[in-house]
Amino acid sequence: MWPSLEKKLQRYRELEQLLGEPEIVTDPHRYGPLAREHGSLTKVVRPYEEFQNLTASIAQSEAVLAAETDPEMRAYAEEELGSQRARHEALKTRIEDMLLVDPGEDFASLIIEIRAGTGGDEAALFAGDLYEMYTRYARTRGWNAETIDFSPGEAGGFKEIVFSLTGDDVFQQMRYESGGHRVQRVPKTETQGRIHTSAATVAVMPEPDQVSVDIKDSDIEWERMRAGGAGGQHVNKTESAVRIWYKKGTPDEVEVKCQDGRSQTKNYEQAMRVLRSRVFERQQARLHQVRAEARRTLIGSGDRSERIRTYNFPQNRVTDHRINLSLYKLDAVILGGVDDLIQPLKDFDKKQRLEAEGT
Repeated sequence: MWPSLEKKLQRYRELEQLLGEPEIVTDPHRYGPLAREHGSLTKVVRPYEEFQNLTASIAQSEAVLAAETDPEMRAYAEEELGSQRARHEALKTRIEDMLLVDPGEDFASLIIEIRAGTGGDEAALFAGDLYEMYTRYARTRGWNAETIDFSPGEAGGFKEIVFSLTGDDVFQQMRYESGGHRVQRVPKTETQGRIHTSAATVAVMPEPDQVSVDIKDSDIEWERMRAGGAGGQHVNKTESAVRIWYKKGTPDEVEVKCQDGRSQTKNYEQAMRVLRSRVFERQQARLHQVRAEARRTLIGSGDRSERIRTYNFPQNRVTDHRINLSLYKLDAVILGGVDDLIQPLKDFDKKQRLEAEGT
């Protein structure tokens, strides 16, 4: 029914055989990656095997019902068949939802970067609004939000803010938010009531573990520096901030800085978290692009240069340009009601993937 799942099932069974071979079990360099691949495939293969077994049970129950003549036994068989069909449909929906995320990409933690774009102070204020929107949404989902680094705007908001979100289904829900976000509203400083347009970019990056992205000391350079911006006497007297450059395997170096923590060690650890996510994002970018082109859509591609959404405050309207969706409830969305935007995107992406499956 799902060709891609048949391939995953075949690979899963191959891995089970490989992981039982003595020469692999005793070689940690071979065993570790194969065991991780096997573990990630388990999440989707087990439900698929259950679906196949339930399909066979339904066929058997239908045959029994067709041959049964006793009214009492027919009633029992019909009840059992109804229960099986309900479980079958629920499992089918679950599997189709799982097709939205490759087992190896089901991350429980994300690094999100929001940067103010064109629009000066108003762009920084908008970046702050987006940050508040996402952290409110995170609270409704029971996720943990942790600020990693930020640069405040002159009139409020943020020139840039980096934070993490951790929790169940965080990748499935937030993966569609990468891209350019545009706001149209009358700034508080505007005396003639004219509508201004400003922008911010959002990058949603999975946070891989150290095994997935191995960064050696020889791949980086780093330096201590004094934290900038507000911070009182502590900022002025200590060099706790950290800047890291990563130069391996990239056409241009990746630079990360962190100055939010008071400990240099803490800032270094936080900067390395961001660096691993950025390096991993670059590694995955080509794969995402190929998948997006195969589905004729940029949904979930993570292309931060694409303008994905407009927030029009005078009209109380938010429009997602990827699926031509407009909602006249911006006030609710900005207060954390992001599900009203995310669910239609998930439904659209699901439809595209199922069409690619031929189902």
